[in-house]
Amino acid sequence: MAQVKEGDTVSVHYTLTLDDGMVVDSSEGSDPLQFTVGSGDIIEGFDESVRGMEEGETREFTVAPEQAYGDYREEMVLVLARSLFPADSTPVVGSGVEIPLPSGGSHLFRIVEVSEEDVTLDGNHLLAGETLHFRVQLLGIEGKAASV
Repeated sequence: MAQVKEGDTVSVHYTLTLDDGMVVDSSEGSDPLQFTVGSGDIIEGFDESVRGMEEGETREFTVAPEQAYGDYREEMVLVLARSLFPADSTPVVGSGVEIPLPSGGSHLFRIVEVSEEDVTLDGNHLLAGETLHFRVQLLGIEGKAASV
């Protein structure tokens, strides 16, 4: 039977939970996730863990923060004066704010706290610092690297 290798395009159903068992994402009941192994389109730990799977196989694995969204970094939390925001805008907790970077790009921050004087922004990924637990079912393998 064919096993997943670098360069294969695969289709999987997955469920993602955290250490406390809370389900934070799942493809069940919707379209499966499709990606090319080794393309860098998904987190490293997930990509590595599906290699060697066969069609129809279900696998459970854990991905540490350093192979997922990294450690939570306090330096990615910014407290800005509310006066830096346009007078006609109302910052809302949970909203995104794109901040220009000196390199010319930008980075998306989430508003996590609003007071009369300040707005606190968090540039960490929502899952930064979290250990991720996956249950994955391999539905299909396509691509040049598939072998029998």
